Amino acid sequence: MSSASSRTPLPPFDPADPLGLDELLDAEDLAVRDTVRAWAADRVLPHIAEWYESGELPGVRELARELGAIGALGMSLTGYGCAGASAVQYGLACLELEAADSGIRSLVSVQGSLAMYAIHRFGSEEQKQRWLPGMAAGEIIGCFGLTEPDHGSDPASMRTYAKKDGTDWVLTGRKMWITNGSVAGVAVVWAQTDDGIRGFAVPTDSPGFSAPEIKHKWSLRASVTSELVLDEVRLPADAVLPEVTGLKGPLSCLSHARYGIVWGAMGAARASFDAAVDYAKTREQFGRPIGGFQLTQAKLADMAVELHKGVLLAHHLGRRMDAGRLRPEQVSFGKLNNVREAIEICRTARTILGANGISLEYPVMRHATNLESVLTYEGTVEMHQLVLGKALTGLDAFR
Repeated sequence: MSSASSRTPLPPFDPADPLGLDELLDAEDLAVRDTVRAWAADRVLPHIAEWYESGELPGVRELARELGAIGALGMSLTGYGCAGASAVQYGLACLELEAADSGIRSLVSVQGSLAMYAIHRFGSEEQKQRWLPGMAAGEIIGCFGLTEPDHGSDPASMRTYAKKDGTDWVLTGRKMWITNGSVAGVAVVWAQTDDGIRGFAVPTDSPGFSAPEIKHKWSLRASVTSELVLDEVRLPADAVLPEVTGLKGPLSCLSHARYGIVWGAMGAARASFDAAVDYAKTREQFGRPIGGFQLTQAKLADMAVELHKGVLLAHHLGRRMDAGRLRPEQVSFGKLNNVREAIEICRTARTILGANGISLEYPVMRHATNLESVLTYEGTVEMHQLVLGKALTGLDAFR
């Protein structure tokens, strides 16, 4: 008896999509992906090696406005000028942005998934109206102040403090490793108060606020990274985000941003894998392309398996988020796996390119060094392992 599969010709094998994952995407998904990919190809890829080498992101405000124009800022939020895109569409955008450079994806993630998300979810209507339309358009850049010089993985121990003075709040403290800090118009800052941890929408032109840029980075070089210094910054009563108290506020924002990283890391991996495939087909040794040797093909096969498994995992988590069923532990699963595998793909790609793998003429080493930051921020490997360990055993090993 013949089956439907035997009567229907199989589609050709696509080396760029070996699992046929594009069939999971509808026309709108593909349009979002292609729009972001085209923007990155036009505005980032021709310049990124120079930006990375110089350790600068020139024209960041113009880039933000362009990203706003294509709907990439706060794109999964609704209203206030936001695109209202699906979680999968946001993930596809993160993948394409990080395929250009992790620093560009970080700009978008911090803007949309941290700063805008915090205001959208926990802010007052007045705060939303004041900040979100300009942020969605890229006219206002936001940053997210949680990590401190002495408190990264343990934000509950933060020292930044907000005290009441009449009806005002007075903030004092420091935040560290803050993406977008020195170009931001608003900083979402988390601080201890007498009533627990609270979030504040801080205009960066407030007296006592400064954001010196951090230099001498060997990773995320094409990204603005700053310290935030709050020296008795006085804010009116309506600066506090009214709808949340405690760590659940910043942690829920981090979970949303980590979801974007699950996709984004696969963008860096894809760019490095594609560079390795192209190189293997054209680089000749011993009289033929190195892609014709068994060891090189074994590397490429293993890289392709992990790359597309990672994309499939990201897609699965995106569908769960769209259905309102994505748990934080599942985001940890994705972040832990995909960033770790992306780094390994980059390292293996470097071996295929040999000495050329360390040159900025190729994207591989740039992506590999960027991913070292992505591996650490928004939850280290160890923290996500412990999140999953607690979920699997019911036993808390954090302390």
